[in-house]
Amino acid sequence: MNQENKSKLNALLKKVANERDLEICGLNIQTNQKPIVIEITIKKTNGQDISLDDCALFNTPASDEIEKSNLFKCSYVLEISSQGVSDELTSERDFKTFKGFPVNVELNQKNSKIKFLNGLLYEKSKDYLAINIKGKIKKIPFDEVLKISLCTLKD
Repeated sequence: MNQENKSKLNALLKKVANERDLEICGLNIQTNQKPIVIEITIKKTNGQDISLDDCALFNTPASDEIEKSNLFKCSYVLEISSQGVSDELTSERDFKTFKGFPVNVELNQKNSKIKFLNGLLYEKSKDYLAINIKGKIKKIPFDEVLKISLCTLKD
């Protein structure tokens, strides 16, 4: 599929998504498959989680619009999915959900050789992030934190 037709398909799917308070996050067309696979990744515009029902409810109108467009002259499989869970912790909900989980904290400390800390997520306040590093609680001011991601701990 050429870039022009992919752009047309993306615009068409965005219209369908907007009508349902959804957003298209990704569009991948696997033309090397028989039948062709059209993968559409969606998310809700209000930031809430996507359910299996949301994907199913988007499937039919998306499929109908694709059929009407005549962009595909062959059979295809339509796959609708969500973005899934990101490794990066950003929302209050993330910090509550993953309390006690291993995290990697990327630091923005100009005069320090330490750029990353690994530990268990202990607490988040408005001023600092606390992680448990081998039984000791380390409080890191938020102005020194660049990124907090889930990880696996290495001994």
